[in-house]
Amino acid sequence: MEILKKTLNENDPELFNIIKNEKLRQKRGLELIASENFTSLSVLQTLGSCLHNKYSEGYPGQRYYGGNEYIDEVERLCQQRALETYGLDSDKWGVNVQPYSGSPANLAVYTGVVEPHGRIMGLDLPDGGHLTHGYYTEKKKISATAMFFESLPYKVNPETGLIDYDQLSTLAGLFKPKLIIAGISCYPRDLDYKRFREIADQNNSFLMADMAHVSGLVAAKLAPNPFEYCDIVTTTTHKTLRGPRAGIIFYRKVTKAGEEKYDLESKINQAVFPGLQGGPHNHAIAGIATALKQAQSPEFKEYQQQVKLNAKTLAKELADRGYSIVTGGTDNHIVWVNLRPAKLDGSRAERVLEEISIACNKNTVPGDTKPLNPGGIRLGTPALTTRGLKECDFQKVAEFIHRGCQLALDINSRSGPTLKDFKNKLAEDPEFQQRIKDLKKEVESFAEQFSLPGFDEF
Repeated sequence: MEILKKTLNENDPELFNIIKNEKLRQKRGLELIASENFTSLSVLQTLGSCLHNKYSEGYPGQRYYGGNEYIDEVERLCQQRALETYGLDSDKWGVNVQPYSGSPANLAVYTGVVEPHGRIMGLDLPDGGHLTHGYYTEKKKISATAMFFESLPYKVNPETGLIDYDQLSTLAGLFKPKLIIAGISCYPRDLDYKRFREIADQNNSFLMADMAHVSGLVAAKLAPNPFEYCDIVTTTTHKTLRGPRAGIIFYRKVTKAGEEKYDLESKINQAVFPGLQGGPHNHAIAGIATALKQAQSPEFKEYQQQVKLNAKTLAKELADRGYSIVTGGTDNHIVWVNLRPAKLDGSRAERVLEEISIACNKNTVPGDTKPLNPGGIRLGTPALTTRGLKECDFQKVAEFIHRGCQLALDINSRSGPTLKDFKNKLAEDPEFQQRIKDLKKEVESFAEQFSLPGFDEF
């Protein structure tokens, strides 16, 4: 039994050191992945708590195992806080907090409400949508959503980068989807939920918002409210909401007028369990609960305000340096950069930025036809804002990004045509290795000035 009493460092120093190295990477680097954040100490404490030990298939008061008295309390508290955080009446809205993440949450909605081979419409992935909104190519159905349901994407205007609602209206009139998804993965503008609702009503479609990226902004009342117009709202809990890695599904119980009852509750709950999942992750549900409590605080709203200010600053600073910002700016936490006018692509930029301790992700831009060769990068401000960066700090971040992209252009000009050639040149050329080393040192020296929430040890 001695093994059960040892710390991770004592029991598995190899793994302990890997985790420590990751903590150092996070502390020394600039995390600009739009879907990432640094969660709070209290959330991390729940994730490592005794709640992880308990199996609790079913729902509060209706479990398939005994010993769930306190687990029921945790889940009910989480449900209550979820409704409170978004100002929802429990007589009109219900919530399921058991999805393991956002993708399972979306799949549960489709499974319960759309049913196999039913029709859905979501924003196309190259235009800023998410895989789970039905993405497929000419050769392959990429996401399970496209495999098990019939999907038709809507698009953005290739010149403005803005969602083409007129095209969506026309396509929906022809396709007659069972469900329309108002959601994004890399779209920096507010969504027009009212227009989505009008199109859904014209076609007798359900309207679902996937607010995963903006749920923290919605909680702080700094983004349009999807609950005003939608039948179903899904979200992850770890992005702008700054909670654990998990998901939530909200569903209407009655219409806006308080009439006709929906039958969404049983369909969605049964799709989550027993349809797609087994026992819920109780430690994660507790993490959601404490994150939602934080989301109701004045400090959280100040944080979200700073997230938006930082994103606008980053977009402006990059635009001032000659970069093309898709849609010309941002309303949320996302800055979407089209690098093709700068004679660069997302893969090369991402690689060099990672080498200098700036984490972002390559991303398609409007007009791209090959997702594996994207023309841009996606940047986000939630994680660095959590660390305390303000507008003046993001001016420096923009300069680091610019210098990294200029370095990528220099490497590209002296390498072969393929990405492999580029990577080889980067790895083997002493001049570029020295320039990488020097710039990385500057970035890490800057990043280490800012604190990182969580455990001191790792």
